[in-house]
Amino acid sequence: MNKQETAPIKTKFFYGWVIVGLSALTLFLSGPGQTYSVSTFIDSFIKEFGWSRSLVSSMYSAGTLTAGLIMTAIGSFFDKHGHRKMTAIIAFFFGIVLISMSFVNHLALLFIGFFFIRLLGQGSLSLASSTLVPQWFLKKRGTALSIVSMGGALSAATVPLINTFIIYNFGWQNGWRFWGLVLISVMVPSALFFIRNKPEDIGLLPDNEDSKEDLENIKPSSTFVKKISEVNFNAKQALKLKSFWIVLLCSMVPSALGTGMTFHMISIMGENGLSPAVAASVLSLMALIRLPVILVSGQAADRLPVKYLMSFSYVLLGLAMFILLRVDGVFLAMTYGVIRGTSMGIQAVTGGVVWPDYFGRKYLGSVRGVAMTGMVIGSAFGPLPFGFAYDIFGGYTEILIITLFIPIVSAIAMMFANKPTQDDLDRLSHLI
Repeated sequence: MNKQETAPIKTKFFYGWVIVGLSALTLFLSGPGQTYSVSTFIDSFIKEFGWSRSLVSSMYSAGTLTAGLIMTAIGSFFDKHGHRKMTAIIAFFFGIVLISMSFVNHLALLFIGFFFIRLLGQGSLSLASSTLVPQWFLKKRGTALSIVSMGGALSAATVPLINTFIIYNFGWQNGWRFWGLVLISVMVPSALFFIRNKPEDIGLLPDNEDSKEDLENIKPSSTFVKKISEVNFNAKQALKLKSFWIVLLCSMVPSALGTGMTFHMISIMGENGLSPAVAASVLSLMALIRLPVILVSGQAADRLPVKYLMSFSYVLLGLAMFILLRVDGVFLAMTYGVIRGTSMGIQAVTGGVVWPDYFGRKYLGSVRGVAMTGMVIGSAFGPLPFGFAYDIFGGYTEILIITLFIPIVSAIAMMFANKPTQDDLDRLSHLI
């Protein structure tokens, strides 16, 4: 038994909070690979090269789907090589790809570019931020991940504005180059110099506790005690659990429907007589609402079973979709933005909490990599049904009605996603 197991150090300032800040920065800088950033460049591609909107959208969906299919392998690399090395490597190549996007002049290059920015940005950097912090926190995992999620919310609120400013003043090519240089000059050295893979590597324990026994129970601020149980399932074992598939399929729902509604938001609002400026205001409102909701959700996730919070977020998603069906003015549009932003804020936290809470820390990269594959695929297909529905029906009413039941079913299904136990792990111990 080594020294750090028998005599862990408890420091006055816990380094885990530095990790939280770095993870928030990582999630913020995944922004150039997210839909809210890429969408600001679409009109530039259409205008510059004469490509149709449906053609550019198809390249984006194809690139996203292809990237999603190999996210499982990326997750296993985090388990094998650690977050410090992997985050630096990913950030460096992401920066190179972003700079390369400024030279796109052919559809094949557009597809390749979309593939890599979705793989490295939306997929890998998001995975890095969501799997590092759970290594450092058990008791305060929800609070820590809520702070990380703030990085994503701030990114959604600011990156499109920065893009728009650069595109209109300096050209779309410099928009890509700006973020590429930021990734290489800021994220790469930050990862190399400051990231530590887990507290045990520097003689600490999660939550800065004195001993492992102190991690057994949470002193609750509510009326019950929440038990901490580190039961670690590898990816093969997790795939055999009913709860894994319920959580995964339910997690794909906001990824798919949310991406679809966001991608076509200007068109959906326009169908109801609202201007692009109103649609843009709704998107900004959604991002702003997420900020306080994320903080409250982090506190709630430390006190309540995460499945209840996830179920509630799906109810809100269904309510938002129902309101979107009825939007006929600015008031209902903004109401949709508030409810949808609230749902997104809860999901931003629960999406990071549920995987380590249910399946442990040891193989979190691999398990979360499998999950990311599903969610990236969901986001890839999300815009397509809305686009096809518009072409067939001349509007979005039918697709919203058809898909409205999905978040409601997901809310019910999550109530049956019970946390796996040691007995489940013993039953699957032969899968290594």
